[in-house]
Amino acid sequence: MSRKAVLFCGLFVGCALITSLASAATIGTSNVTLAATATASVSVLDPTISLSATATDYDNDYVEAAGASGLRVRVRSNSSTGLALRVRCADASPQIALADLLVRTLTAPGTGGTSISTYTAITAADQTLWTTTVAQGAWRTITTDVRVENLFNYDDALGGGTTNYTNTLTYTVLAQ
Repeated sequence: MSRKAVLFCGLFVGCALITSLASAATIGTSNVTLAATATASVSVLDPTISLSATATDYDNDYVEAAGASGLRVRVRSNSSTGLALRVRCADASPQIALADLLVRTLTAPGTGGTSISTYTAITAADQTLWTTTVAQGAWRTITTDVRVENLFNYDDALGGGTTNYTNTLTYTVLAQ
């Protein structure tokens, strides 16, 4: 056999071996499963608000912070059935009488949701302020308007100065 024939034969066997190894490879698959759980988040953007009554406010017997002056919170949820934003004042000894501290939101409810759109007295139990019935994946800002009525019920204990009366509002967001 000539050298060329031996070389050709060797190349042929080498190529056949490589082809045989390549065709012996198989493909496998693997599944990746994400077990998504409904969750909700709240972020309080305005942790403090100060209401300073003017002469006109005393004439009207209330002072309020509404719209851009109100309390802003952001909410989001991956729940396919939406979320509920709740608010309460659970202070053991609230300085502002709960009947005098009113809240509302003029932020339109989410799809299929509801909102407290008229001033309503705050309570020590959760009140549903705003809802949506669909997932709210992006942050949504909800503004709480606050009103304090019956201003003459709150004396200035310092006599000629200013006395502060403070209540704490607690926000809770729940996946529906």
